[in-house]
Amino acid sequence: MRKKAQVQQKDCVACGCCVKVCPMDAIHVMRGLFAQVDTAACVGCGKCARECPASVITIGEVPV
Repeated sequence: MRKKAQVQQKDCVACGCCVKVCPMDAIHVMRGLFAQVDTAACVGCGKCARECPASVITIGEVPV
């Protein structure tokens, strides 16, 4: 198991703050509606979760 960012998409406001701070370019806003994480690129650093104004990003373990 590895730690990765996870977005609660139904509550995401698609502000793009997470996209700006991700050092791995692993988060993208999809269709202007919600953020989506590329788990292959995410290193689980937590910068996106700390920056998210809606507090909808968590860092948790996901299967590899």
